[in-house]
Amino acid sequence: MPRRVRRRIRGRFHHNCFKPCGIPGHDLEYEVLTKDEIEAIRLADFEGLYQEDAASQMEVSRPTFSRILNNARKKIANALILGKAIEIQNF
Repeated sequence: MPRRVRRRIRGRFHHNCFKPCGIPGHDLEYEVLTKDEIEAIRLADFEGLYQEDAASQMEVSRPTFSRILNNARKKIANALILGKAIEIQNF
């Protein structure tokens, strides 16, 4: 069973879903980003922190942060390329 560790999430997100224009939500497939993944995107891409610094803020190891960030980027790319909606989990 995977180990569950509480991670520090500081970002405040005002929207929990993004979708392509002109297509009703019920007709779309969704990519779901976890709170960890959106926080990793915020720290690395929006704030511009190095992975070591971002990992320290989330209180995870650098390899764990890198894995979370790569998963998030893959989901976002998949949604953009294939026209899926992006939903942020647990808001």
